Amino acid sequence: MLLSPLQLYIHIPYCIHKCHYCDFNSHVRDKIDWQAYQHALISELTTWAKHPAYQGRKIYSIFFGGGTPSLAPSSLIASLLEHAQALFGFEHDIEITLEANPGTVDMDAFQGFYNAGINRLSMGVQSLDGQELQWLERIHSRDEVYQAFDVARAVGFQNINLDLMYGLPKQSLEQWQSSLDAVIALGAEHLSCYQLTVEPHTKLAVRHAAAPYALPDDELSLAFFHDTRDCLANAAYEAYEISNFSQQGRRCRHNDGYWLYHDYIGIGAGASGKWDDEQGHTHRYSNHKSPETYMKHVSSMGQSMLSDECLSCDDAAAEALWIGLRRREGIDDVWFKQRFHQSILDYFQQDLDTWLQSQHLQWKGQQLQLTNTGIPLADAIASAVF
Repeated sequence: MLLSPLQLYIHIPYCIHKCHYCDFNSHVRDKIDWQAYQHALISELTTWAKHPAYQGRKIYSIFFGGGTPSLAPSSLIASLLEHAQALFGFEHDIEITLEANPGTVDMDAFQGFYNAGINRLSMGVQSLDGQELQWLERIHSRDEVYQAFDVARAVGFQNINLDLMYGLPKQSLEQWQSSLDAVIALGAEHLSCYQLTVEPHTKLAVRHAAAPYALPDDELSLAFFHDTRDCLANAAYEAYEISNFSQQGRRCRHNDGYWLYHDYIGIGAGASGKWDDEQGHTHRYSNHKSPETYMKHVSSMGQSMLSDECLSCDDAAAEALWIGLRRREGIDDVWFKQRFHQSILDYFQQDLDTWLQSQHLQWKGQQLQLTNTGIPLADAIASAVF
């Protein structure tokens, strides 16, 4: 079986404050033992380097996610990258991303990350409106976004993503457009634009259940979605995935790899990994979420798996189709047949016929794609097969 490019995800679980909408594995601690966490990450990575599925494969992309990775000392980042390169080797044009909160960085921190080898920043801006930032419980201000962006440019970063969020309570299309215009003016190479989602088990979900917020209805949500795509298209940002937009040649290689069903190693508290075996099955694992539990298990066993599963070839095919349809180009049937031994329609013709006939799905050569009318229905179409 042809091996996919190999990716590495490194989870930094610590935050200064956990925002009420956040459902990521993040933890607030009065004191962080960075040395102990660094040691655990290196130990786990060393364990995975010996695994037959990953052994002897160079790393194609690395992503430090969180939490707030920009809280970590640059020495931790540098050490992890040095060990990853020694254990696996890097592709010559490797992409290495670090997520950063504009309220947790300064010139020295950014310079340290850049010197360590980070070549792409992803900043969690969410909004450039002061009242919206306050409601979102972000620790940064509008001015700090501009300052952080300027500092990032000054130390040498030429590939920057900004995360933005729309569909906030009582937010108008005009307010959202104002944030978009301001971000476009900055000239970031990549933008990720998501609608606010009330995720279960978050503080926001509890508050919303007790006293519902004025969130947009379906019609307004669709207007936010289409206006965003139109605005960014006019500013020469390619909508290469449902929520992700890039200037030419600036797609996020790491995230695109997930949608292309690449293998990846995940290390750190709550991280997950994936590999395909020669029989066509897909293996997935997830780590313990508590940093303390994670470090304890790695110390004694070299890894900290909380759960693992093996997907059958049929289930993996459905998952790959569901993920792959998020991409603008869709999913390549030639690759699909090579990976799963049958074509997409051999697997799913009955499930997909209705969507093809309604022109929410289309074939473009050997690529199965969502059409413009199908993109907002991606979840419903995916549910037909997954």
